Amino acid sequence: MTKTLLRQPHIPVTDPEAGLRITEIFYSLQGEALTSGLPTIFVRLTGCPLRCVYCDTEYAFTGGERQSLETIIETIKSYPCKRICVTGGEPLAQPNAIELIKRLLSDNYEISLETAGALTVANVPPAVSKVMDIKTPSSGEADRNLWSNLDYLTPNDQLKFVIMNRADYDWSKTMLKEYNLEKRVATVWFSPMFNVVDDADPKSASPEVPALARELAEWILADALPVRFQLQLHKIIWADAKGK
Repeated sequence: MTKTLLRQPHIPVTDPEAGLRITEIFYSLQGEALTSGLPTIFVRLTGCPLRCVYCDTEYAFTGGERQSLETIIETIKSYPCKRICVTGGEPLAQPNAIELIKRLLSDNYEISLETAGALTVANVPPAVSKVMDIKTPSSGEADRNLWSNLDYLTPNDQLKFVIMNRADYDWSKTMLKEYNLEKRVATVWFSPMFNVVDDADPKSASPEVPALARELAEWILADALPVRFQLQLHKIIWADAKGK
């Protein structure tokens, strides 16, 4: 299957009416979490209050174009898919994101929400699968973790730790045990920080895979952790290209 078949072009967002500021809406394969590999419509909202050192969507911090919720939904309906990922930036930084989600749920869309975990998830409808980060020390934003969010997690949700080194791994392992995280959500993901170009592992059968990935896999096995290892599929397929 070619890249063209896997991904369809962006539809421009041009409606000037205020509703949400959108960086992009596109149709691709989900690259991570429980729906990895499935065709998905991505709605990327603009803006984020965090500045993680490994962020791969800095282009979504500013800019974007405002459009009404009606226009966003019209764009979504133009794609042949009922699965949506609302992402950013940080989508919860825009209050109207919750209203958009509610309208999409009423249209029978299956929705996941990618959030950094620094803003409350209390108002996210329970039908949504929250994919929430817990920021590790090396991210530079660990002090922004809103631990009260754990009270709003359900078996429909997922947690993600992005690991940059052994210290991050040991810290994440401690948090996993301290908060009994594997009992709170469907899955806890441990992912290596993934810079395709700089971190390629010359010993790997797949040269795009970061060297840290092998180490993280071995640490998880050695400790028999109740987590799932994850690589970002879209980075293996399309490297760090925007909008993938």
